[in-house]
Amino acid sequence: MHYIDPISQPEFPSSSFTPASEPLTDGDRAAVDIVDVLLITVIAFFAFFFCTMIGFGIYWINHQALHLSTEALSKAFSRDTRYLVFLELAAYIVVIGFMALLAWGRHQLSLPQAISWNAPPLRYAGYAMAGGLALALFSDIGDMVLSRWIPKSLPIMELFKDRPSALLLASFAILIAPLVEELFFRGFLYPALARFAGVVPSILVTAALFTLLHGAQLSFSWAPLLLIFFVGVTLTAVRARTRSVALCVIVHMTYNFILLAQTFVATHGFRQMQGV
Repeated sequence: MHYIDPISQPEFPSSSFTPASEPLTDGDRAAVDIVDVLLITVIAFFAFFFCTMIGFGIYWINHQALHLSTEALSKAFSRDTRYLVFLELAAYIVVIGFMALLAWGRHQLSLPQAISWNAPPLRYAGYAMAGGLALALFSDIGDMVLSRWIPKSLPIMELFKDRPSALLLASFAILIAPLVEELFFRGFLYPALARFAGVVPSILVTAALFTLLHGAQLSFSWAPLLLIFFVGVTLTAVRARTRSVALCVIVHMTYNFILLAQTFVATHGFRQMQGV
């Protein structure tokens, strides 16, 4: 089982995509800044807190007939994939809405403009998908090389407890999580950091914080987190090189899709999840 998870003009004309020859050291002349990042972080914290409280309240009402203790109820709630996915989706909607409001309110720009979305032509979207495939294959190799240091059971695996849960979580991990993570990490955080720290330090810091986000899912085990760090470095390097968050999203979605497709095949359509 794998673990998943300035405005600058596009560097490509409308007819063809030409990645930037050199990443800029000023964060792509980004309009977004550290204040934006801090505000989004605060809103995300409260969004997840309140959505979790509301979700737990609904869960408690629906399961009070079982007469479980608060501790047992909390434990069951933390492993209920349906509730967790939908409360996370609700929090994500709040965060994206705030991102759009922030981009317009502070910078008088649409969200895609503020984060340098810069959608590429179809041909280069294909290259990004190939990059996601290569990244997934690298992760497979790293998984084999580091297997002796990777725990046999990880918290993220517990959410794949049955087929419906696995299908729901896989859909979320492919379609939703990469989009929101790229909006924040490569859309806001990287260019905000690069305005002051330069490209290379900002790539490393962004990748480190991206890795930390996945820490609890992986029991903060160094081996799988090392692989996630490499993924984070690669995604941020794509952003620095091409100045296109859209390409990062495509790479990230493809990476998650390949890893989950491998698990889907290995478990006969998520029907044999034991031992994954």
